[in-house]
Amino acid sequence: MTKTIDVEIYGQRYVIRGDADDAYIRRLAHLVDDHMKHLSEGMKTATPSKLAVLTAINLAHQLFESEKKRAQGEADVDRRMVTLMESIEEQMPTSLFR
Repeated sequence: MTKTIDVEIYGQRYVIRGDADDAYIRRLAHLVDDHMKHLSEGMKTATPSKLAVLTAINLAHQLFESEKKRAQGEADVDRRMVTLMESIEEQMPTSLFR
């Protein structure tokens, strides 16, 4: 069921429509708001739209880095699995595999 949720990001109110849980949407909005505020501290002058774009770039970077770490973790698990399977095969009598 579609519902509306009011959130505030960087002093602006937004109405979000969707099916997601209210708490989840508020958590997302809070994350974006925190990022924008953090970025604005390091800038002398920045428009809200510039901060929003920089925030989007930073969050996209974090997403890509997380995806890269996840993929590396999967590759590590695959390598370990192969190594363990080879070790098990070496230890088992060959007659069990026929």
